[in-house]
Amino acid sequence: MVAVQTPLASIARRWTPSPKALRRAALAPVVMSVVIIVTGGAVRLTGSGLGCDTWPKCTDDSLFATPEQGIHGAIEFGNRMLTYVLCAAVGWAIVAARSTKPWRRGLTRLGWAQFWVVMSNAVLGGITVWAGLNPWSVAGHFLAANALLTVATVTWIRAGEGDTAPRPRVPRPVRRLSWALTGAAGLLIAAGTTVTGSGRHAGDSSEVPRMPFDWVDAAHVHAALAWLVCLLGVAMWLALRIVDAPDDTRARARELIGVLVAQGAVGYVQFFTDVPELLVGAHMLGSSLMWIAVLRLALSLRERPVAAPGAPAAPDAALTAA
Repeated sequence: MVAVQTPLASIARRWTPSPKALRRAALAPVVMSVVIIVTGGAVRLTGSGLGCDTWPKCTDDSLFATPEQGIHGAIEFGNRMLTYVLCAAVGWAIVAARSTKPWRRGLTRLGWAQFWVVMSNAVLGGITVWAGLNPWSVAGHFLAANALLTVATVTWIRAGEGDTAPRPRVPRPVRRLSWALTGAAGLLIAAGTTVTGSGRHAGDSSEVPRMPFDWVDAAHVHAALAWLVCLLGVAMWLALRIVDAPDDTRARARELIGVLVAQGAVGYVQFFTDVPELLVGAHMLGSSLMWIAVLRLALSLRERPVAAPGAPAAPDAALTAA
């Protein structure tokens, strides 16, 4: 009996990506995750959140935006179309991971995790439209996009490593400090949704409900968390110097501090200039870059060397330590 091959297995039998091609394939979803976050912000900032009246269609009678919906319909529909580009990027990463020799099952699973996050967030986006841009569902939609960015970034970094068990490169106290930094950065991003959810950029010109917080108070809490992340970032940089960490790890810490300084400057300027749309969009881009920098720093504190030819690979359970 002839075994039936899946399409992915058939492609893998005919193609073996180079390490550089694998890294590029894994980077594509990272780039598209940032793009979808920024363009999603543009939908909100231009008041186009309900440019398409429903979901999955744009109107009850049309899958596409109609001339009657004007520029807002075009912007919202265009952002929806970018989801297909994102799916193509994720699909490319899955195919490349499946086609490596030997097959890297853990990396393939990370690719499929991205796919399911994209699908679930598309549904959440539809619920957000049906709910008339309820601020809580909007916040969930944004956080789910950051969940995708997280998995995509981990996949990209893992694509450049081996599948051996992770080995620490710095002492445990420094790694714990990194966990605190990562947790604080995650809280900072979550707190940012309350600033937006209670602020003036509701995403549509109609009467859209807001979160029951005072916008200025929410911004102050967000700023306090930002200062905490900055202090932890500086502490990480100092700790890495003290323990004589590898050069690339210290470079990740310097990059993070640079992103934090730029992001903080944009945040304060937008607060004192009545939150202009362009600066809010730049702040959303900075948020994504900050989170990528935090993850790169955290994952640089351990290494997964490529196994020697013929050596057994580490079990996939080691993926939980990534």
